[in-house]
Amino acid sequence: MSIVVLGSANLDLVYRVQNIPGPGETVLAASRASHPGGKGNNQATAAVRAGAAASFIVSVGQDEAGAMLLDGLESDGVRVSARRVTEPTGTALITVADSGENSIVVDSGANSLLAELTETELGIIEEAGILLMQLEVPVETVGRAAAVAHAAGALVVLNAAPIRELEAELLAAVDLLIVNEHEAFRLLADTGLQATEATVAAELLLELVPAVIITLGAAGALVAERGKSVRTVPAFEVTAVDTTGAGDTFCGALVAALEAQREAGANDLELESAARFASAAAAISVQRAGAVPSIPGRQEIEDFLGHRQS
Repeated sequence: MSIVVLGSANLDLVYRVQNIPGPGETVLAASRASHPGGKGNNQATAAVRAGAAASFIVSVGQDEAGAMLLDGLESDGVRVSARRVTEPTGTALITVADSGENSIVVDSGANSLLAELTETELGIIEEAGILLMQLEVPVETVGRAAAVAHAAGALVVLNAAPIRELEAELLAAVDLLIVNEHEAFRLLADTGLQATEATVAAELLLELVPAVIITLGAAGALVAERGKSVRTVPAFEVTAVDTTGAGDTFCGALVAALEAQREAGANDLELESAARFASAAAAISVQRAGAVPSIPGRQEIEDFLGHRQS
């Protein structure tokens, strides 16, 4: 068994600016660059670079951008099951401020056509040990894949971003939910629950799924599991250059750490230690520009952790 990622791939168009423009404001960019991106692409790459074997189910256009994204994935060692469709490859317009914060607009393009999973795609999902998904592809596809993987005994991990209203049937098939604080509050509101503090949100989300991780940026992450107290995993203090893709790096590295625990014969997965490993990967990534270009390898993550613990 291995990790299967189902999700998006985009060509990121990145503009560096002093400050992210507000409504009606025009600013001049200091530079422009293009990089591989998309939440699924980022997470599949992060999982493989963190030492896991991973397959990626994706839809890209029959264009230069699609070919470039697939070449990059394959060069990283990701096993790709790709649809090549007539719709253009997805793109993301990203402004990155000097502070490292970003603003992103996504044109889904080919990602919107990842619907009605094929027999081949369903077969890949049924063989997964861990299924990792996000919400930049049709939510109906995510729900179908979650149900298939859950029935086959896989660990189903959903990074519910960008946030949208989710059906109870989908949440019932999710074993681990990963959201940031804003997404946690929005998801609770959509289900009729309310919270104003992250710890309370984590506890309430356990009414919907067995385990939750709420990422809090520089404040770290909360890990919550049914029957256990909510724990805090502190963030590593670094100077951010570009936060684009940091959450995806966290997700990919997290499932790689969980898969490593499974391969080592662990009966009960240690989410807290996996989250610390993932936090280290994300901390490394924010110190570099670009989504995929910033994702670290396993040895770099281990060296970082060793240095911070010494």
